[in-house]
Amino acid sequence: MSFRPLLGDGRIRARDEETASLRTASWIGSSVVFDSRRWACQEAELRWTAPHHLIVLTDGGSTSRTSIRTEGKTLYDGQDRPGVVTFVPAGAERIGFYRDVDLSYSALWIDPALALPGLERLREIPALVNRSDAVTGTLLRSLCTEMSFGHRPDTVYVEHLVCLIGLRMAGLQETRSPTANHGRLGRRTFERVRDYIDANMASDISLSEVAAIAGMPIDTFARRFKETTGRPPYAYILEERVRRAEVLLGDTSMTIGAIAFRLGFSSQSHFTTTFRRLKGITPRAYRLHFSPES
Repeated sequence: MSFRPLLGDGRIRARDEETASLRTASWIGSSVVFDSRRWACQEAELRWTAPHHLIVLTDGGSTSRTSIRTEGKTLYDGQDRPGVVTFVPAGAERIGFYRDVDLSYSALWIDPALALPGLERLREIPALVNRSDAVTGTLLRSLCTEMSFGHRPDTVYVEHLVCLIGLRMAGLQETRSPTANHGRLGRRTFERVRDYIDANMASDISLSEVAAIAGMPIDTFARRFKETTGRPPYAYILEERVRRAEVLLGDTSMTIGAIAFRLGFSSQSHFTTTFRRLKGITPRAYRLHFSPES
C-alpha cells in the first residue's frame, strides 16, 4: 500500500505533485495515530523506515503497478485495489515503486512500546502487503467513519480497537471453547471501577486507567469486565454516558451542548450521533417527548 509517512525517515520522489486531504488524530501521547488521506501522482519511488508499526487499509482507487521490496526481497508486484490491508512492522525498511496512483486510504500507527494485549506479537510478524482481511478492514473503517463525522473517539474505544487489530494481525484469533470462563470481577473490585468511571465521566477515560483501578493487567481486566457486565469497557462507558444524558435532558435549564461537555463527548454533534445510535432518537427529540415539562 502506498502512503506518505507521518513518522520516520521517509523520502519520496514523485514526477507529479502529490495531492492530499488529511484527517488525523492521536491518542495516548501519540502512541496511536490515525491518518486518512488521498494520494495521487503519475509515478513515485519511496524508501523509508518508521519507529511505529503501521497498518493501512486501501479505501478506494488503484494503481497500474505497485512493487514493494524489503531486505532485498520482492514482497509484492501487482496493483493496489480497494479493501486490501498492509502491515509494516516498526523499524522495517520498505522500498516501493508506484505508477498511475489515485488512492484513498486509512493508516493506523502503533507505538511498539504500547502495553496493550496482542501488540507484543506484532514485532514477530513480517511485512504483509495488500492482503484481503475483512475483519481488519471493518475495524479500520469503523474508526474512519467516526473521524469522517468530525468525532475524535474516546481513548478507551481506540485502545479496544487497537487490541483487536493487533490480535488479528498477529494471528491470535484461535478458536476458544465456548464454555471457557475467565472469571468475573469481584464485587468490591467492580464497585471501585464503577465509582471511578462515575467520578471521571467527563474525562477521556482509558482502558489502562480502569485496569489499574482494578489492579489487573489490561487483557485480564477487559475479559473479566465483559464477563461481569456482558459488555466491553468502552461500550459500558458509552452506555453510562447516554444513561446519564437521559436524566440530564429532563433538566431543561441545561443546554444540549452543556450536557455533551459534562458527559465527556468531544462535541455536541458527537453526543447527538451517539445518543441517536443507542436510543433511536436525537437528544432534542428525547427532551421534547420525555421531559417533565413537555
